[in-house]
Amino acid sequence: MADTVLYEVSDGLATITLNRPEAMNALNVAAKVALRDAVRSAADDSAVRAVLLTAAGDRAFCVGQDLKEHIGLLIEDRETGSGQTMSTVREHYNPIVRALTEAAKPVVAAVNGVAAGAGFGFALAADYRIVADTAAFNTSFAGVALTADSGISWTLPRVIGPGRAADLLLFPRSISAQEAYELGIANRLVPRGELRAEAEKVVRALAEGPTVAYAALKESMAYGLTHSLAETLEKEDELQTRAGSSEDHAIAVQAFVNKEKPRYLGR
Repeated sequence: MADTVLYEVSDGLATITLNRPEAMNALNVAAKVALRDAVRSAADDSAVRAVLLTAAGDRAFCVGQDLKEHIGLLIEDRETGSGQTMSTVREHYNPIVRALTEAAKPVVAAVNGVAAGAGFGFALAADYRIVADTAAFNTSFAGVALTADSGISWTLPRVIGPGRAADLLLFPRSISAQEAYELGIANRLVPRGELRAEAEKVVRALAEGPTVAYAALKESMAYGLTHSLAETLEKEDELQTRAGSSEDHAIAVQAFVNKEKPRYLGR
């Protein structure tokens, strides 16, 4: 059986690939465990300076929960009274989203096809989304009588506003790549055949960039979304002090003076 998630590290870049194209990269238990472990490894590895989250095949990035497996687990729950099926949010989805959003390095999602349910949530948990022009998005949850998970009730309103988020969550529908770009869900929209090359170009540039500064930018933006201006200004002061003390800042200033391109160390 092929690995449900592929994980590779090269030159400071961790590439995580959902690898169930025959099932539209639906998340069975094995895939959820493998994805959680891969994302945690990338977040915790100091040698990794940027992360690319993508998927195999042409049809889907990830359609969320594998409902064929899910129905069997629901039946087992009813028969045994174990109630274990829905623990997947706590055991898998929440750790995946936290690792993506809290990683002290940039995360780029290359969305090659349909991103639905938790697949949509994981894409939104990335810092930057490059989307193929043939891709589509769907919240899906209400369509199977479920509420939001995978962080989407937090990320989606912040990306597109609470009014639009309520519409997409209450009335799930397919959002085209073009509409996703217009809403701000997609940061870049590219032809399907150019997706991987464009994503690798972007994420490798990030892997060669000032990692401490990128981590501080992630932390600063997340903090600012839930704190006052005065509190955010204090946080910016704290984080700027950290970035200003990094080796990369000294390298950047010296390179500017010398009119050279900086070669960052990621520290």
